[in-house]
Order: sequence, then structure tokens, then C-alpha cells
Amino acid sequence: MTPNRPYLIRAVNEWLLDNRCTPHLLVNAEAPGVDVPRQYIQDGKIVLNIGPNAVEGLRVSNEEVTFLARFSGVSQLVSLPIGAVLAIYAKENGRGMMFSEEEDDGPGPEGGGPGDKSPRPSLKVVK
Repeated sequence: MTPNRPYLIRAVNEWLLDNRCTPHLLVNAEAPGVDVPRQYIQDGKIVLNIGPNAVEGLRVSNEEVTFLARFSGVSQLVSLPIGAVLAIYAKENGRGMMFSEEEDDGPGPEGGGPGDKSPRPSLKVVK
């Protein structure tokens, strides 16, 4: 199965906007492929406002998040691999979703994904 992280990011973003909240992403700024203004990184992480008033052209594909944003008045293209997104949450109340720092490959047929270190519950047909 494909990773569920991009689907969850899109869904939580829509839910936050429907509830008039401002969505923010917490990003592992040290992950490979992350293109963000380095001067705003703190402790290897960066928080990005992705609300419609803060960004242009927000695109959440299955591989990356991209958008244009202004930093100190200068427009910059931001590009983030999906696996670098650690959380999406509302600025107003902190509600949202956190993700593990490891890429989620999605559950396999027995409930565990590739590289799964702990057993996950799975459903069985009981007659």
C-alpha cells in the first residue's frame, strides 16, 4: 500500500480550514530534500504556517509538500519531502496530528508495514 501520511496531511489541513483554524506544519528541517530558509530553523525543526493567507500554490502530493511563502518580505519556494512532515496542527488550539520521524509505508496484509518493529493489530474473519 502507499504511505498514508500525504492523505492524512491533506485531510487534517481541510478539517482545520473548515473549522477556521490556521494550519501549521512541524518539519524535520534536517531531513534530506528539505528546502526552507535556514535562518528560521530551531533545534533541527521548523514550523511553517500553511494557511491560505500565508502561502500561495499549496500542493500536497504523495511525495512532497510545496508552496510559495514570504519570509521577511521575500517570496521563497518551500519544498518538503512528505517524510519530513512531523505534524500538522492548528495554531489556535494545537489540535491536529503528529507523525513518527520514520517514513510510514502503510500496513501490509497482516497489519504490519515494511520495517515494522512492533506487532500491529489486524482484523480476521471469524465464522
